This record gives sequence, C-alpha cells and structure tokens, in this order.
Amino acid sequence: MALIVQKYGGTSVGSTERIKNVARRVAKFKAEGHDIVVAVSAMSGETNKLIALAKEIQANPDPRELDVIVSTGEQVTIGLLAMALKEIGVDAVSYTGGQVKILTDSAHTKARIQHIDDGGMRSDLAAGKVVIVAGFQGVDAQGNITTLGRGGSDTTGVALAAALKADECQIYTDVDGVYTTDPRVVPEARKLSTITFEEMLEMASLGSKVLQTRSVEFAGKYNVKLRVLSSFEEEGDGTLITFEEDSKMEKPVISGIAFNRDEARINVIGVPDKPGIAYQILGPVADANIDVDMIIQNVGQDGTTDFSFTVPKNDLGRAIKVLEGAQSQISARQINGDDKICKVSIVGVGMRSHVGVASTMFRTLAEEGINIQMISTSEIKISVVVDEKYLELAVRVLHKAFGLDMIQ
Repeated sequence: MALIVQKYGGTSVGSTERIKNVARRVAKFKAEGHDIVVAVSAMSGETNKLIALAKEIQANPDPRELDVIVSTGEQVTIGLLAMALKEIGVDAVSYTGGQVKILTDSAHTKARIQHIDDGGMRSDLAAGKVVIVAGFQGVDAQGNITTLGRGGSDTTGVALAAALKADECQIYTDVDGVYTTDPRVVPEARKLSTITFEEMLEMASLGSKVLQTRSVEFAGKYNVKLRVLSSFEEEGDGTLITFEEDSKMEKPVISGIAFNRDEARINVIGVPDKPGIAYQILGPVADANIDVDMIIQNVGQDGTTDFSFTVPKNDLGRAIKVLEGAQSQISARQINGDDKICKVSIVGVGMRSHVGVASTMFRTLAEEGINIQMISTSEIKISVVVDEKYLELAVRVLHKAFGLDMIQ
C-alpha cells in the first residue's frame, strides 16, 4: 500500500463525463489499497472565462480581487469530483487551499507556498477517505485568498506530496508523458521514458508546458518522485522524472527542444559604460515584479554601451514605462522594445561530456537563414532568441539535426 498524490489538469476534468472518468481511475487505485490525495485544476477554459469577466469590470484587475475570482474555478471541480466518487461508493472529502491551510506569501496572482498543514488530511486518510484539494490556491497569513500563477495546480500537487511524504506524485494531463518537443510542431517527436530533474527543470523554464517550473523545483528540492501520465489512457508508464542519470544507458546528447513564444526584447541604447549601470537598469524592473530572462551588454564604445534583455511579452509595455521613468537617471539615449521574437532552446545532460553541440546548433540555424539575436547558455542548455516567424522551422530542423526523431 502506498500514499499517492494525483494531480489532474483542466482538460482531464473538462466536463462532467471526464470528472466521472477521473473518479473511476481514483477508485481503482483506492481499491488496490492505496491512500489517495487528489489535486485538481479548474475545468478547461474556466480560468480564462473568469479573467475575462474581471477585465470587463476593470482593465487591469486588482490582484487581490482577481485571486478571489479565479480561485472559484477549482472550487467547482473539487465539489464535483467528491460527488462523483461518492456516487460510485468511495468516501471522499473536498477542501479549498484555505481549508487545508496551504499557507503562502502575499504575492497575489503569483504566490509561493510556505507551509502546508497535513494534520487534517492525514486524519481523513486514516478514516479511509479520498482527500480532494483545490490546486492553484492558498491563503496568506492574513487569510486572503492567493493563487500560485498559471500551472500552479502542478505545484500544489507536488507540495502536497512533499508535505505528506508521498511515495509518488502522479501528474495526469492531456499528454502521455514528456516529449522531445511539442508533437504539434514536430510530428516525429518521441516520448521519453525518463528524464532527469535538471533536464525537466530546464525544459519547463524554457517553455515546455508539460509541468510548471516551480513544481519541478519543488519536487527536486524535496525528493518527490514525479511521473507524468495521460488521463485519457488506461495503460502506459508515462515519463518518470529521475534524480540521477541512468549510467547503464548511452543517453542522447540532447534530450529535448523547448520553445517559448511569450518573449519580448527590450533595448536600452547609449547608456554610460560604467560600474552599476546594469543595476540601475534592472533594479527598477525587478522592483516592478517583472521577470528578466536573457541579458546582453555590448562592448562599450566612446564611453557608452547598449544593454538588451528579455521579459514576458505581457510585461513589455509596463517594463518600458518603468525604464522611461528612470531614463534621466540611467542617461539612456533611446529605449525600445520588440515583441516579435521567440526563444528556442536545446536541453540535455549529455552536453556535459560532448563537444560541438553549440556549433551544430548554430550551423543548423545558419543553413536555414535564421539569424540569432541573443544567446544564453548553461551547463546543460543553449537558448537562442530568433524572429518569431522562424520558430517552427527552427524547432523542426534542430530536432532532426540532433537525431531526436530516432529516440526510442
């Protein structure tokens, strides 16, 4: 008998029929003698509808009130799933994030989990109940409802598994595992049977939508065994996210290709080439709670330099406004932005022991006439910024160049 935490995404609970299917799957695990805790998302499309409603009232919705609104989506799902389980004879109880006491900080719309009270859940499990918890949400120290950001239900599932010291955390989604890249872009993409936490963390942070980045961080930090499975297939082992590389097998150099359309580039032109200028530019951006990704500072000429960095596309206008407010302080000649870019990344622990990976990537893109605007590297990944119109072509040619269509 094991303690298993299962998380079901929006498409997995997208209709009452699908919720009944989830109930049958949970009941099967329960019948095998396992203790089950389930975290669920809102039904697919519901969160977007709730955000749209809020924007009809307020163009830039108040973050606290927006959290109050969007958290209701998961509340509907937990109640329906508890009913579906009771209907087939399985005792179940549903809780919102606040009822479980998933304590977060007060950063509305992107809160971070600080503590989970597992006492109530353990009592329910001991009484033979299936515990169903609303994903994506919690409460801060003042009792305000908070949400964890897009994909936050993954983080809820992993955090519950960590708090309960679960034997496994199973993430059920609309795909049957982690693929070498998005099969909708590259039909030849292959499912990986295993992937390391390092690789998965890079893939998630670079745009792969299978798991939220923070959920992978959480799983790695607390040694939570993580598996990605399809909620629409009865069979299959999905993809196991492992803590170590499999030394018995010759791993491919590259495990996957991630991409992100949600990128915009800001250029701060003609700033003084002096110590502290990077902080003067990025400090106000950080204070505005805007994430900065890739950064390039050009070689200085005539006492000035150009500074470029990327931010989420939705934050472009706000970031430029912040910088324009500090323009006299940073003495920039010009500030401009470009939201017609994308980021394409290759990821693989095999890069540590193989040379020539970067040259293969750059040669492949050059042969297709794709200009590289920015480059960022780490030990196991290389990311490039290119014109967004080349995104799918870049992913396809790189997938083939690194032999990912041959992975079994």
